[in-house]
Amino acid sequence: MSNENCKRTPSQPTRRDFLWEIGGGLAGIALASMAKDEARADSHTPSLTPSHTLGLSHFGGRAKHVIFISLPGGLSHVDSFDYKPELVKNHGKEIDGSNTIVPFNGKRGTVLKSPWEFRPHGKSGKYLSDLLPNINGCVDDLTFIHSMVARSNAHGPALFQLSTGFILQGFPSAGSWISYGLGSLNNNLPSFVVLPDNRGLPPCGSALWGNGFLPASHQGVIFGEENQPIADLRPPDKIAASDQTATYDLLTHLNESHLKEHPEDDLLVSRIKAYELAAKMQLSAPEVTSIAGESEKTKEAYGLNNPITRAYGYNCLLARRLIERGVRCVQLYNGGHFGEPRVNWDAHEDLVTNHNKNGTILDKPTAALLMDLKQRGMLEDTLVVFTTEFGRLPITEGIGEAGRDHNPEGFSIFLAGAGIKRGYSYGQTDELGYKADSPTSIYDLHATVLHLLGMDHKKLTFYHNGTYRRLTDVHGTVIKDILV
Repeated sequence: MSNENCKRTPSQPTRRDFLWEIGGGLAGIALASMAKDEARADSHTPSLTPSHTLGLSHFGGRAKHVIFISLPGGLSHVDSFDYKPELVKNHGKEIDGSNTIVPFNGKRGTVLKSPWEFRPHGKSGKYLSDLLPNINGCVDDLTFIHSMVARSNAHGPALFQLSTGFILQGFPSAGSWISYGLGSLNNNLPSFVVLPDNRGLPPCGSALWGNGFLPASHQGVIFGEENQPIADLRPPDKIAASDQTATYDLLTHLNESHLKEHPEDDLLVSRIKAYELAAKMQLSAPEVTSIAGESEKTKEAYGLNNPITRAYGYNCLLARRLIERGVRCVQLYNGGHFGEPRVNWDAHEDLVTNHNKNGTILDKPTAALLMDLKQRGMLEDTLVVFTTEFGRLPITEGIGEAGRDHNPEGFSIFLAGAGIKRGYSYGQTDELGYKADSPTSIYDLHATVLHLLGMDHKKLTFYHNGTYRRLTDVHGTVIKDILV
């Protein structure tokens, strides 16, 4: 863009002048950005598409979108999805098998049966506990993996592995890899959106959805609570639209001039794209985040009429609306920090109180999301991945205690949607629910998710610090048995 193009005179209005006049403020920026995208094909202006965005799949994938539902703290698999009659038989005993169990806190207790009754559900007759009755009603649309393992029994490293494939901080999240590999389906919304629990950010916070060494445009964008979904989206009232327009016009000129001299500067490219996306979101975000047009029946189904479930229910409904409008990946959290009070699934002291409280928040909205996606036909190209960083032990945390410790040696997750078998169970743990018989790793899970999205996890790479990095490191095998 030349200096001449920045001048505005009454006698010679430019295309940009017209856009500013009809749009005003950042809305004008959005319109200018859209027009600029169209004009670049016939100009010498450098493309603002980051040079490391692939925007391609390796083969035809069944899924176009993915929703990750993560439960920080560690949902107990033996109290939810993994039925173990031996726990009932040996309740309160110290048995030989329990002596080999390695607790995180070093306190080994007695075998603890589940406080929740297990019953058969659906056409498959899958035994599930009464902890999550609404999710149980979706059992015939789900595939359970009962043989998951994690590399760490500490929350931080385990959450990093679940989110990024590595137990150390600084690597790109799965959502960032997906954004990098496939690009966006809607230029007016982020390709990767994060919906934290209203009770607080999960342990490790924004590092769980960071872009790591990938271009900054691929980091997750947080949408907050219902009353203010996107912080700082609009400027303060005291800033006049004309001043905002002039400031952005100057920044655009300076940035694009600099970009001509440094065309490979990905940080600058990402910053420019972020400005443009923020402008576009002033037009698109109010519509997607408002649920005023949803029916009362839909709102009730998601639990919006109950103050206990409303915040998480709003996030579940928003996840559907985002996917519906082309957002590629949504990371949805149920569970927050480890402060006082603890507001996640880490049930060391009182399993019943902890899991009942969190289960009430989780159950109805999650089931509503699954059923809503199915009813709208969106499960045909949307993958839902329901995960936790590890499970919990089949014994109590100390003699006479009422909680369970961390268990990375075997736990359960489920998947639903595009390309996934329905009413199916894969893998198993031992008779107590401690160790997976044939372990399924987080690497395998990530490889399978990428495969369903049409990407080969071995080919989705980024050169960094002398090596080609990937989400699955040097591991991972697609879990073909769970695929249609």
